[in-house]
Amino acid sequence: MPEESTAEVTAAGIARLAGVGRAAVSNWRRRHADFPKPVGGTETSPSFSLADIEQWLRDQGKLAEVPLRERVSQQLAGHPSGTVAALVHTGCALLLLRTRPGAWTELAALPDDRLGELLPGVFEEVLTARFGVPRSVHTPTPADTLPAVPLLRAAVELAVELGGARQAFEFLLGRHLDANPRQYTLTPPPLAELMAALAAAAAPEGRPVATVLDPASGTGGLLRAVPHPTVLCAQDADPDLAALSALRLALHGDADIRSAAGDTLRADAFPELAADAVLCHPPFNERTWGHDELAYDPRWEYGFPARTESELAWVQHALARLRDGGAAVLLMPPAVASRRSGRRIRADLLRRGALRAVVALPAGAAPPYGIPLHLWVLVRPGADQRPPAETLFVDTAGLVPDAGRDRLPWTTLRNTVLDAWAGRGGEESVARAVPVIELLDDEVDLAPARYLTAPAAGGTAPELAVVRDRLDETLRRTRGLAPTPVPARPGPRPLTTVGELARTGALQLRTGGSGTAPAGGGDVPVLTEHDVLSGGAPSGTLPVGGPAEEPVLVAEGDVVVPVLGGGSVARVVDTATAGAALGRNLQLLRPAPGVLDPWFLAGFLRGTANNRQASSFASTATRLDVRRLQLPRLSPADQRRHGAHFRSLAEFEEALRLAARLGEQLVQGLYDGLADGSVEPG
Repeated sequence: MPEESTAEVTAAGIARLAGVGRAAVSNWRRRHADFPKPVGGTETSPSFSLADIEQWLRDQGKLAEVPLRERVSQQLAGHPSGTVAALVHTGCALLLLRTRPGAWTELAALPDDRLGELLPGVFEEVLTARFGVPRSVHTPTPADTLPAVPLLRAAVELAVELGGARQAFEFLLGRHLDANPRQYTLTPPPLAELMAALAAAAAPEGRPVATVLDPASGTGGLLRAVPHPTVLCAQDADPDLAALSALRLALHGDADIRSAAGDTLRADAFPELAADAVLCHPPFNERTWGHDELAYDPRWEYGFPARTESELAWVQHALARLRDGGAAVLLMPPAVASRRSGRRIRADLLRRGALRAVVALPAGAAPPYGIPLHLWVLVRPGADQRPPAETLFVDTAGLVPDAGRDRLPWTTLRNTVLDAWAGRGGEESVARAVPVIELLDDEVDLAPARYLTAPAAGGTAPELAVVRDRLDETLRRTRGLAPTPVPARPGPRPLTTVGELARTGALQLRTGGSGTAPAGGGDVPVLTEHDVLSGGAPSGTLPVGGPAEEPVLVAEGDVVVPVLGGGSVARVVDTATAGAALGRNLQLLRPAPGVLDPWFLAGFLRGTANNRQASSFASTATRLDVRRLQLPRLSPADQRRHGAHFRSLAEFEEALRLAARLGEQLVQGLYDGLADGSVEPG
């Protein structure tokens, strides 16, 4: 009979179960002789029996009951067949729950060993009915299901708690993706929604977007964003991803799911497909995409792509799988718009009316996050269709002056792009329809910035004069706020730590990064790591699409500390910031009223030596263990006296920040004004 002890958990998982830092787990291992011994992993990264760890935590009074979400997550991560295989088995059970809930109820009453023997046959019936044959989701064998029975029972229980099989699978898949960010290239949900909306807008009027293909489907995020599809076709070279995306889409809706595993360019699973739309986030910069084998492939209607132009192979594959008038939206690296080796194909796409728009996104819209990616909107020309005379160019970078992964105003971006496509106007610095004849020069450079007028950074001469006045006022204020150092009397001070204060109830510790938007959206802003470092207002948004999780909300007087990067930063939450959700890589310290002054706490947490002794090095960054930060034991009156000085320092620091921003705006504005003639030399 399978036992839950087969599931293993790492030190990081133990810390999550107990709600402590990883340093606390290391201390337990050193201080407690009865701490469970490792059962796997490596010497530097051991793993432990989940059941043994749970029992030890309960015996020590450190765990009353493992939350169901954490239990299932740890069972999934510690499954002997691996997390991805466990996710596939879990998806099969959740699909059974969704399509035949009565059958699951009957099976669940059986003993574990009997349930494990019967599940493969039932899964085969459910998978065949949902996906047909052949399919990308293979039926688990009894050898697969027997050790997975405890996990499958817990996953169904989680589905009941979260409100459905879809929500449970999204939660578990999201946990796995968050834990392995470098293993997968994901399309953020807001971008997927924009791409789906563009495909629908580009479709012929009155024709529904019913059949949609993603030839590089990954985890199915793009197809999941399509509203009310009839048929969803997905293919991915990774068999695990093909299975996960099929299950995800099947749990998400009632469309006919056709999913296949295989190299799309070399072994197309849908050669006869005539889709209404194609959505694709293809792999970038491939050199082994099949150039040598596919020289005479009929898909290259617009020219045989060079070995270095794999993206143009994906573009032509998408066009080949569309019906006449069907639309494709592809996410592309910006180099594709201007590489010399692709200019002939770009020219033919323009001449024949296939390429209708190029949209430049701000940096941070999708991985790789450091570059501004493009969206190409294409339409398969009909035999009797006259090519359009213009191509639309949109550049959204100017809408996000300080772009960042957690700071993009997706609603504004989406509305701007869709309005530009619909021809509802807009400034020439953002969108412009350019005659095709003007694009067909020697370079055929399709970078939107080349055809749009960038606005001056500082504005007109009167606006720059206002900036100058604000800068003068701010510089006068900084002179008045500049503190005068006063020598202190030497002598030792008794110290305590944040961890000790947390144990005595003087403050509470909370970790950010969890939480999702409620059904139907929500307007709770997120205080991000960038906001804390820059002193800005909350600028992030809660993720959507998964099960509802209550975020940690900050309150006035809380102290927020970034835990990555090794910097000395602490921010006291004010009235304007209160109510925001706490973002990832942030730790919240909530001092007890009358016991700890928040400004006193934040001030001492910013000490350089304090941060240095409380920091450790991870593989690629410095990580701060907030519990090890020290501060002196002072009376409430002395705390308030120190806190007042720390608060004055914070005001001085903010004035310096403002002066720097105004100075940069004035300097760049004058450079631009002198260059374009809107400002005369004084």
